[in-house]
Amino acid sequence: MAVVPYKDKNTSKREQVEEMFDSISPKYDLLNHLLSAGIDIIWRKKAIQLLQPEKPRRILDIATGTGDFAIEALKLNPEKITGVDISEGMLKIGREKIRKLGVEDKIELRTGDSERLPFSDNVFDAVIVSFGVRNFENLLKGLTDMHRVTRRGGTCMVLEFSKPRKFPFKQFFSFYTNRLLPLIGRLVSKDTSAYTYLPESMQAFPDGPDFVRVLEQAGFTQTRWIPLTFGICSIYIGKKV
Repeated sequence: MAVVPYKDKNTSKREQVEEMFDSISPKYDLLNHLLSAGIDIIWRKKAIQLLQPEKPRRILDIATGTGDFAIEALKLNPEKITGVDISEGMLKIGREKIRKLGVEDKIELRTGDSERLPFSDNVFDAVIVSFGVRNFENLLKGLTDMHRVTRRGGTCMVLEFSKPRKFPFKQFFSFYTNRLLPLIGRLVSKDTSAYTYLPESMQAFPDGPDFVRVLEQAGFTQTRWIPLTFGICSIYIGKKV
């Protein structure tokens, strides 16, 4: 059974995820940085640095949210970055950030379903996503569509939470995500379900070698798994040949 934010509703995971992010969007950035102690900023920087040798000109940021990963990707000096997300609440905040930075000519944010991308085949030099693939209704379908829109020779990069495997980080992370994180999330966002869903979705997610296998099923090759911060987060890279 799929992990969903609102267990008392019969709507699809996609619809519930959209509702959840619309609900928490005003506090999303604050909570992201608070709950990770700002380490999420470092993770994004590291991921973008790994893409520098590729020199991608056209970049697609999946589940772009409020646009932080897309904005970080400006350091690659691409011609164009397109961000897609199902939550208009998140996109509204992202568009305001981009307007204030004066980079509307470089970044375009648009509504789009990550599993049914509104783009032609073989368009983007790099397809990136940070903390979004856990929310796919069908992980393989979403990754396969990401493969479709990546050009031959292009790169897919996924930044996502993962589960530490070694003592004592495994035990500490379990306590933090299952006890403290939902409490802090509820206090700040007022959404009683969103930050219970987060640890549940992390626990159910096929991380590490299991995710690499799904990435390869979707068609990507030359795959890499790079754990960060004792395995709390991971970068996954695949190529389209």
